[in-house]
Parts: sequence; structure tokens; C-alpha cells
Amino acid sequence: MTVTGVQRAQTGGLHAVVVTIVNTGLDTASYAVQVDFTDTSGKAVDSAVVGVEGLPAGDKAQPIAFSRAPADQTLLPVVVKAVRF
Repeated sequence: MTVTGVQRAQTGGLHAVVVTIVNTGLDTASYAVQVDFTDTSGKAVDSAVVGVEGLPAGDKAQPIAFSRAPADQTLLPVVVKAVRF
């Protein structure tokens, strides 16, 4: 899993990240990923869960996780949990 920031000019001022999910397994799988948006002290101020169903082996999906925290806050995205099922 990787996360890449999205410019706030493209999200209406919201904090957002693209979560890249790659199925490196041999079978089709589904994924759920929890992203916490943390302040500069490391405290989680918001959380989002994104996922993909039925991702074929070797394929990639890129859902977007959004935070509703105020745009003037400095936030860092952290993947805190990822589940393959």
C-alpha cells in the first residue's frame, strides 16, 4: 500500500490521498484500507476507510481517501490497517 497526496485545489479544499492497492497474490481478492489523518503531534484527527472488491491478481486499484478535517490544519496520512479478504 502506498498513499500519495492530492492537491487541495482538486478536492474542493479537502485533505485527500490516493491509496494504491496492488494485488500481488495469485487469486482475485478484495481489500479494505484504513487511513488516519494525523496532526503534527501524531494524534489522529480523522479517519477514512477505502477499498476495492474483486481485484484480479496482478491488477492495481487507486481509491481516494478524504478527510473532513479543517483545510487549514497540517495533516499527515498514515495507513493504520489493511485487510485482504
